[in-house]
Amino acid sequence: MKKTEEFLEQLGIKRAYGDFESFKRFNDGGQYRFEVPGIQSPKIMDTLLKEASKNEITIHRITQTKGIMLLTDEEITEMVDLAKKYECELFLSVGPRATYDTSATVHTKEGSRIGYRLRGYDNLVYAIEDVKRAADLGVRGILLYDEGLLWTLNQMRKAGELPKSLHFKMSAHTGHGNPASAKLLEENGLNSFNPVRDLQIPMIAAIRKAVYMPLDLHTENPKSTGGFIRHYEVPKIIKVASPVYLKTGGSVAQSHNWDTSEKEAIARIKQVKLVKRMIDQYYSDAISSPKGSNDLSIPE
Repeated sequence: MKKTEEFLEQLGIKRAYGDFESFKRFNDGGQYRFEVPGIQSPKIMDTLLKEASKNEITIHRITQTKGIMLLTDEEITEMVDLAKKYECELFLSVGPRATYDTSATVHTKEGSRIGYRLRGYDNLVYAIEDVKRAADLGVRGILLYDEGLLWTLNQMRKAGELPKSLHFKMSAHTGHGNPASAKLLEENGLNSFNPVRDLQIPMIAAIRKAVYMPLDLHTENPKSTGGFIRHYEVPKIIKVASPVYLKTGGSVAQSHNWDTSEKEAIARIKQVKLVKRMIDQYYSDAISSPKGSNDLSIPE
């Protein structure tokens, strides 16, 4: 195994030991940011951000997970305007996915491993059109579920077919959980990486050692993905994973595509408050990115 480990080290992939601490930061100097995933509509986004503001909590990123194609132009524009008003990122997810098209396989026990990846040429085209539509409406953050789509969109971004300021984030639903996968995605233009949800601290640390892009890590989860809560681990997660987006509020939802109600949006902010309390008590020196940082992919 020693020879294998020596070769991996040449590739920039190293084991992370117990005392590892990340000194990587966001460009604004921050170690962590708060992300609330699964906000599917402008009405719920408005409720959530108002509640955050009332509690003097900065939400750095809002993520919609059901798909761009399920939002009207008016809804996207309203969400863009809210993101501008509250100076936060808005990430919309690509709509076409195996679970939405004619795949029978994806609904079987074995086929569920396909996840939200794209099937066939046409769905690749549809997915690109979904992204172009969101970008034209001012969105600058796209949530992806397919590595081939990432490669294609990155080529388009480099060629000027998509805005240079457009950021790509990879979902935990693609199933990546090791440093080599993280490097592969980063080298293909990924800006923000969400590994599988149940990685242990040393596993997260090894990924951080291998890449520079921000990691997006769940502090809690919907019932459909285990329902586990990691609030007490958050200070350690910040230390080993910085720069990191803390994905908070998921335990309020039943599933990834859950339609959050206004009452549940308020409950999500309570979860953010609980995580913030952990940080303040156990890692008070941790640096949060400021609101409205020029390092954020706020809609244009």
